[in-house]
Amino acid sequence: MSLRSVPESMNPAVVAAVDAELDRVAAEHDVSIRLAIESGSRAWGFPSPDSDYDCRFVYVAGLETYLSPWRTRDVIESPLIGLLDVNGWDLAKALRLLVAGNAVLVEWLMSPIVYRGGESFRTRLREVAVEVADRDRIARHYLHLGARQWTLFERNGGLKKVFYSLRPAMALRWLREHPGAAVAPMHLPTLLSQCELPADLVAAIAELTELKSKTREMGSAAAPALIAAFIVDEFARATTEFESRGPRDLTSARAITAEFFRAEALS
Repeated sequence: MSLRSVPESMNPAVVAAVDAELDRVAAEHDVSIRLAIESGSRAWGFPSPDSDYDCRFVYVAGLETYLSPWRTRDVIESPLIGLLDVNGWDLAKALRLLVAGNAVLVEWLMSPIVYRGGESFRTRLREVAVEVADRDRIARHYLHLGARQWTLFERNGGLKKVFYSLRPAMALRWLREHPGAAVAPMHLPTLLSQCELPADLVAAIAELTELKSKTREMGSAAAPALIAAFIVDEFARATTEFESRGPRDLTSARAITAEFFRAEALS
C-alpha cells in the first residue's frame, strides 16, 4: 500500500514541486525512492510562516551499483530552490548510521508528513530500528544536538533556537519515561502528550509555539523561564542517565540490517 500524508495547511504549489523533484531524482539517478518525508519544523510541530520545506528520502539504487567495485556517492542532494530543500540517503548509508547510533533515520521513520513510500517498507524498517537502535547512543545523539543548539542560543540569541533545543530535550524526557524504548516520536506535540509534565510548562510551550506559527522572525529574547529550566535540567539528567560507552558488539545489529538491505536491494 502506498503512503501519502500531507496536511492541507502545506502550500499545494510547493508540495507539487516536491513531488516533481522526487520524480526527477528517481528518473535521473535511476533509483527507487522507498520513503520520502518532511523532516523540518513542519513535521516537528512548530512551523513558522516562512519555514522551509525539508523533504528527506531513503532510496535503493540498481543492483549493478551495489555489485560494482567502484563506489558511488550514497547521498543525493538537490539544489535549494526557494523554500524547497530535497535530499536523500542510500538505504545502506541510512542503516549504517542507524547502527552507529544516529537518530536521523529513526526520525524520518516517525515523521507525520509523508510524501510517498511503501507502507510495508516503513513498517519493516521501523521494526528493524526497534531491534537495532541503541537507546543510550540515540539519547546521546539528542543530548549533543540539543546542547549545541542551546549553546548557540545562549551565545547569539534567537528564539527559534529554543525550539531546536526543546525538541531534543523533550525526546530525552520521553526516553526517560519510556525506559524500554529507543525510538521516540519526532513530533513535539506528540512528545508532550506522551510525557508527564507540569501543566504550566505545557502551557508555556503552547504559547511559544503559537507565537512561532504567526511570526516570520521571532528575534532575540530571553527564553521563558519554565522552558529554559526544563531544557537545562533534561540535558543535565541525560549526561548521567544515558551512558557514553565504548565500542559495542554489533554482530547482531549488522546481521539484521544486512538481511533487510539484501531483501530490499533484490526486490
